[in-house]
Amino acid sequence: MLQGSLIIVIFLIIAALMITKKIPTLLALPLLAVAVCLVAGVPLMGKTGFLQTVIEAGAIKMASAYIAVIFGAWLGQIMNKTGVTANIIKKSAELGGDRPLVVTLIMVIAVAVLFTTLNGLGSIIMVGTIVLPILVSIGIPALSAACIFLMAFATGLCFNMANWQSFATIFNLSIDQIKVFEYILVAATFIATLVLIFVEFKKNGVKFAFSAPAGIEEKEEKQLKGIKGTLVMFTPIVPIILVAIFKVPIVSAFIVGIIWILIFTSKSLPKAMNMLTKTCYDGITDSAPAIILMVGIGMLYLSVTNPTVKAVLNPFMAAITPKSLITYIIFFIVLAPLALYRGPLNLFGLGSGIAALMISLGTIAPLAVMGAFLSAERIQGVGDPTNTQNVWTANFVEVDVNTVTKKLLPYLWVIAAIGVVISGVQYF
Repeated sequence: MLQGSLIIVIFLIIAALMITKKIPTLLALPLLAVAVCLVAGVPLMGKTGFLQTVIEAGAIKMASAYIAVIFGAWLGQIMNKTGVTANIIKKSAELGGDRPLVVTLIMVIAVAVLFTTLNGLGSIIMVGTIVLPILVSIGIPALSAACIFLMAFATGLCFNMANWQSFATIFNLSIDQIKVFEYILVAATFIATLVLIFVEFKKNGVKFAFSAPAGIEEKEEKQLKGIKGTLVMFTPIVPIILVAIFKVPIVSAFIVGIIWILIFTSKSLPKAMNMLTKTCYDGITDSAPAIILMVGIGMLYLSVTNPTVKAVLNPFMAAITPKSLITYIIFFIVLAPLALYRGPLNLFGLGSGIAALMISLGTIAPLAVMGAFLSAERIQGVGDPTNTQNVWTANFVEVDVNTVTKKLLPYLWVIAAIGVVISGVQYF
């Protein structure tokens, strides 16, 4: 029990260091993995040593997720470079005419569709620099515009297939099992976004007519017209259709998406090859932070699921893990905000290890653990003030990033609660 208590103390210390930004997450997770093994008494060398079973094996544990992230970022870069992203947003704004509410709703749908494919801060900046001025120009206050944009982003993130692959690896479940629950979360997130929009419109009395912000026309260098221009607009949903309906593997679906966009935007084979090369490098750069983070997640996952570590931690985890449907629902709803600041319910922080431990106990079905942690992820996705997308968006519209979190937290917490209840009823 002493070893288990010491490991929990180390968890808390590492979490505190991450929250206070004393140590970056990409270093904290491997450090925690090593510390857990040392305290539990896992040998250093040999076939069962943690250098082999945790460090080496952990580095490639999420390899399928790394590749999905790279190909998704590659497709996103091509969309940005060819003007597809900008054109989708511009055409969406034109559909709304001079009706602020209609423009906002169409912008939300456009952003959500785009981020089913796009990844990384570069894409947030690309989309945000177009969408946010449009929202502000129709009379939406800067803080409200930032929150609406981030909620739209969160809606699309539910359908981001690179994330599906990451979650499937963490929970050791199939893509189809992840996908089914994400359908529930996307519906809840979209409804919450609509509620946010109507509340903000009523509270702020939005009444200004729409007028496109200066510079939008000049920024759009590539006009996509005709049949090709129409077909290329479907690029973000092509991979989704292939995976969701035709059961095509994720990487293959992204490759088809890349081929699809090049067919309708490239004027010659050499130009297509140049575009492929340039965007490939940019896509890898864009996805590098996520990949490095996943290396640490893989190490932490294998660390806490090591038989020696499990034997040490099982008594503690057994004591705190919910054992009935009611306690499951209360436990995860109340503690859902612990997904913030890379906390114990954050799948891209300490949460990957906690989830693995809960699954290993066998008292909660893996699907129930998945549902609870993905529900909490809704709070982290756009509620965490340390997220790069939150920081950039708040800075762009000149509001405090913590103010954005305060405004979004009630909506995100309700989404998490809905997800936990549905997960409990379906899977517990």
